[in-house]
Amino acid sequence: MPLTCREMRLTCREVRLTCREVRLTCREVRLTCREVRLTCREVRLTLKGKRCLFPFGLHCTGMPIKASSDKLQRELKQFGFPPQFEEIQVHEVHETAASEPTIVDKSKGKKSKATAKAGGFKFQWQIMRSLGLDDEEIKQFTDSNYWLDYFPPATKRDLQRVGLHVDWRRSFITTDRNPYYDSFVRWQFLRLKQRDKVAFGKRYTIYSPKDDQPCMDHDRASGEGVAPQEYTLIKMRVVELPSALAAIPSVTQHPVYLVAATLRPETMYGQTNCWLGPDIVYVAVLSRQEEVFVCTRRAATNMAYQAILKEENVVNPLGELKGHQLMGVKLSAPMTSYSVIYTLPMLTVKDDKGTGVVTSVPSDSPDDFAALTDIKNKPALREKYGITEEMVAVEPVPIIDVPEYGSLSAPSICQTMGIKSQNDKDKLVEAKEKVYLKGFYEGVLIVGEYSGKKVQDVKKVLQDVLVKNNEAVMYQEPEKLVVSRSGEECVVALCDQWYLKYGEPQWRQRAQCALDNLNTFHDEVRKNFEYTLDWLKEYACSRTYGLGTKLPWDESWLIESLSDSTIYMAYYSVAHFLQRNFDGSTGNEYNIKAEQMTPEVWDYVFCQTDKLPKTQIKADVLQKMRREFEYWYPVDLRVSGKDLIQNHLTYYLYNHCAIWPEQPQRWPQGIRANGHLLLNSEKMSKSTGNFMTLADALDKYGADAMRLALANAGDSIEDANFETSVADSAVLRLWTFVELVKELLAEMPKMRTDESLNVSDKMFLAEMDLKIRESDENYSGLLFKEALRTSYFEYSNLFHQYRERVAVQGGLHEKVVMRYLDTQVRILSPICPHVCDHLWQSLLGNQISVMRVKWPEAAQPDHVLVEASSYLADISHTFRLRMKSAMANKNKKGAGAAKVSEKPSHGTIWVAKTYPEWQSCILAKMEQMSMQNGNQLPDNKTISKTLGGVPELKKYMKKVMPFAQTVRERVSIKGDLAFRNTVDFDEAQIISESIDYLRDTLELEFLEVKWTDSCEDERIKSDVIPGEPYMTFATAPHVMIRLVNPVVHSALFSYTVAIFDQDTVSRISARMVRQEKAVKPSMKICLYRYVDPVLGSRVIPNMNSVLAGTEPVLESDIFTLQDDGVYVAGKPVGEKLLFVVASS
Repeated sequence: MPLTCREMRLTCREVRLTCREVRLTCREVRLTCREVRLTCREVRLTLKGKRCLFPFGLHCTGMPIKASSDKLQRELKQFGFPPQFEEIQVHEVHETAASEPTIVDKSKGKKSKATAKAGGFKFQWQIMRSLGLDDEEIKQFTDSNYWLDYFPPATKRDLQRVGLHVDWRRSFITTDRNPYYDSFVRWQFLRLKQRDKVAFGKRYTIYSPKDDQPCMDHDRASGEGVAPQEYTLIKMRVVELPSALAAIPSVTQHPVYLVAATLRPETMYGQTNCWLGPDIVYVAVLSRQEEVFVCTRRAATNMAYQAILKEENVVNPLGELKGHQLMGVKLSAPMTSYSVIYTLPMLTVKDDKGTGVVTSVPSDSPDDFAALTDIKNKPALREKYGITEEMVAVEPVPIIDVPEYGSLSAPSICQTMGIKSQNDKDKLVEAKEKVYLKGFYEGVLIVGEYSGKKVQDVKKVLQDVLVKNNEAVMYQEPEKLVVSRSGEECVVALCDQWYLKYGEPQWRQRAQCALDNLNTFHDEVRKNFEYTLDWLKEYACSRTYGLGTKLPWDESWLIESLSDSTIYMAYYSVAHFLQRNFDGSTGNEYNIKAEQMTPEVWDYVFCQTDKLPKTQIKADVLQKMRREFEYWYPVDLRVSGKDLIQNHLTYYLYNHCAIWPEQPQRWPQGIRANGHLLLNSEKMSKSTGNFMTLADALDKYGADAMRLALANAGDSIEDANFETSVADSAVLRLWTFVELVKELLAEMPKMRTDESLNVSDKMFLAEMDLKIRESDENYSGLLFKEALRTSYFEYSNLFHQYRERVAVQGGLHEKVVMRYLDTQVRILSPICPHVCDHLWQSLLGNQISVMRVKWPEAAQPDHVLVEASSYLADISHTFRLRMKSAMANKNKKGAGAAKVSEKPSHGTIWVAKTYPEWQSCILAKMEQMSMQNGNQLPDNKTISKTLGGVPELKKYMKKVMPFAQTVRERVSIKGDLAFRNTVDFDEAQIISESIDYLRDTLELEFLEVKWTDSCEDERIKSDVIPGEPYMTFATAPHVMIRLVNPVVHSALFSYTVAIFDQDTVSRISARMVRQEKAVKPSMKICLYRYVDPVLGSRVIPNMNSVLAGTEPVLESDIFTLQDDGVYVAGKPVGEKLLFVVASS
């Protein structure tokens, strides 16, 4: 994403003060990754010298606040004050599964959002009480304006505690409560209408009968993202009225039809029967065509709002009857080859999808085939519902030829999968997924006028034929259950409404152009945008209930919540000129009135024209406002939820293209979509207790530990996972980090300050340069989990590794440690700003905040040193495992013998200068093959054949292909470097310079490095390769001596230590430090030998003279082993030595 010092502008998806957020409130806002992620990026860009604008608005538009305040009013009226609620069982709302194969949306849960957030409370008053509000205060929330006064300041307080770097001068609320923003939205819509982007007419939309208006996404308690689903209503005429229908006088006067909703009208050629639910309640209703339709009441309600029924917007059934009363009814169905078909029972028919009437096509539907087979094979079931054999004497009709499955795809797949009956539910689901979509997209019709044509090409044509012949009606209903904020199930209605003409070709082309130049950070996000642009058409932008801005040309309508917030980011650029508080009620320093912000003024400010408008606002103020907009726009980054790609974020692209059609430089530059937030791998829900508010997290963990856990929650667009264990550990980690800084600063005077750096110093400096660069890339890509890994976890681990290495190489170097502390605080500050700022100023002594310093400079990392450091870490780990294995193998020898674990004391590291000749030959041949094959290795068969023809490899044939496969794997990681015969650094030198560290970490007494060409072991010569040294171990002769501390009141007692030939006091002291935790490296150990080694240790000690009868062992004295005994300076030691800690 191209950035300049002044063109970086960060925005955040506005906090929506909706009923769902109100339930959380700013004190109880759910944990969100978005805000912390934005702050991380904003801080990093500040460190990079960028000027960043990060504003934060509060979106109050829509039904939720109004619906909640109205609920409180009703509850107050019904239950008194304070209200006394009766105990009512709360039933969770579950979405109905689709009847046809669909793409699963992983972002959707089974529980509705309202259910999850309400926490089991039925009444709005109870929800408010759960937030800690008392009854007197709740009473004030019956006025929707009080919500707008109460929550914005509380939101600001909590977000400030998080450490959001927000320019709060620019914060505002939406709706006509804020006259300045109201004026801005009215201007936007006037220009949209002027540019022919808004129209009026009847459109299918999700509709709330109770609220008597369209129900858009953010007006819903459940079903966000659900759209109308189009069906074809197949009219199956009742040939002979059953008694239940004949008993209804008004029914007999009209033709009667059972109407079945289908997504596949082209399959009607294959109808064999009709399914009804025996226990479902059906209604008979009169259509506009004076025909009686039999269906469920739910379907009839949808029809009433789509001008299908005689009476609009109301269902007055002619009669009501159960499904079992309609069994065995003779029907005449369109297009089928059977002259009559019959109604049959199917227990799995549901009344919450379609019409409750299901037409049966067993040739292409596995469910229909299994059900028809069942009823044919179950005489008792037929008898129960009065079904005769004649009624089921039908066979599947071949109508569509489907590749792989033939012309009877359902019977074919049922036979293949062993499906015997309707009870094989899982298999039937799988079977449907296999044949349904394949039949539609690849199937070819083999009957009727359009025989030979692809199914997908004739579906619409056949649908039109059915409707034209009065054999079908077009019908729509919600794809899934939608419940409005008022608590009522929504329908699809054909409404008069104002709508935005999304999908219009020229507008669509501009939106595509904007998307093509947009940084989406993830391919999946781009694909979702592409998919949305393909299907998104006209969108209703008006409603009559709720809070918001009135349409400027028709004030009987309000602009809905997803339409008044598509270019609000432009308002941020000038908000601080117009308002001092959230709603603009306190005016501004320029005395600009809302009514002065005319469309012409907005045109000038937002670069629609260069001509200054006629206004009382001073010209220099207008010019300042315009410059502010030009300075910050476009929006470089918008961060929002992935569920908004299908609506709000796509509208955001469309509207920018509409308002600035000839100024693509004003169009959005980047959108980062993220998933929802899980808590400990589960969806948050008050009703299950798996719930945490922002205030809860801040109180429990503090801001920085919470932010660290949020950064660690995940980087993809999959749902992020906030783990309380990570937050808990973060508290300890940050405390430990602060203590480490104090400890290192205290140790500074003792650190090395010489100009020369050893190899460990150089390796750590190179590793810091690498991690600083990697962290910069991760922050730039908004990969905060990766940034946390490289800027903190790995960075601190590398320091501790460095500290361990130099402990035996003269200690830490002051310059290197200061470089670490300086850079660690800077690169971690985007995630943990409070702790880092404390360290930066209070401990490191800097005068300005870490927020105002630049990102650390990092030289091009020396990859040879980095690789050498990694090599050293790898071989030390490998050698430890090798030593453990050697000891285990030693213990296995001698069955039945006492197993005494004896650690090796000496080691030899064998290093190969080059690969053995046979392996060098393979490398050369494989490199040659790769070059001849376009820099790509051929398949293993070709490699095996080529290498098998090399005479030098004949005696190694069993080893050739395993090694070749290893080389192939290395090539996939390192590329052509894998063919090199040596490594990039001097292995022997690296090991030699770190020999003290390796000897110390392996707890050996002696360690040496040798080349493999000097080894007598042929196996080591042939198997050891560059980059993978081998180590052999040995245990030198030694004698165990007891070292006793005679000093009273000391925490040091007696220890048994091995004494080797040629040992010194310093080596024995180092051995004690390694073996015994109580003996510290800072202690200076002095050894004493009994003058009489035989009687000395047996004499009762004199506490006044604990060293009586001994003599000191000098630092220069050498220990030797003679005749199974220990001697020092030629004198016998005996079984015991005394030691004391010398005073400093």
